[in-house]
Amino acid sequence: MFVVGLTGGIGSGKSTVAEMFAALEVDLVDADIAAREVVAPGTPALVEIAKHFGSEILMSDGGLDRGALRQVIFHQEKEKHWLEELLHPLIRKWLIQKISSSRTAYCLLVSPLLLETGQAELVDRILVVDVSIDTQIARTLARDGGEERTVRAIVASQIGRSQRLEHADDIIDNEMPLEPLRQQVEKLHQGYLAIARAKRKQ
Repeated sequence: MFVVGLTGGIGSGKSTVAEMFAALEVDLVDADIAAREVVAPGTPALVEIAKHFGSEILMSDGGLDRGALRQVIFHQEKEKHWLEELLHPLIRKWLIQKISSSRTAYCLLVSPLLLETGQAELVDRILVVDVSIDTQIARTLARDGGEERTVRAIVASQIGRSQRLEHADDIIDNEMPLEPLRQQVEKLHQGYLAIARAKRKQ
């Protein structure tokens, strides 16, 4: 299976780009969904998290209160590390299972932390959705609300823009209207289909 890793910073438009690939009948494997699934109510991971952090990080329905957990780990590097050590292997296993069950010519692994978590090892090619930091902040505030300093802190916690671009095999410039964006996606899609076909013949 030929796998393209799609990544980009917060507010870069990864979801929009991913939806355009999905419209071209490409299977999406979404790391954000994986991160939710592995801590769904009743999972061993959620039991471990509640044991470690206490029941105050659970909602009344037994689900994980992500906001409460974020508050706990945001300023505590040790606790953040503990959580990552627990979750990253589970997320990786989930992603591998989904990739192996994909039936399209190639699949897209969509992950905001593709480069930070070692998930890049699961892909053959890295596609970065790129926008300026000012655009990231403006779009995130428009979408989620909140405070600019919080968004800036999230941007700062992710891998830097220049580092992300260094790892890119392909780059989508998302500082443009939807139609030129769609054309970029179409062009890349045709290229990926050709690579996937060539790979199958090997």
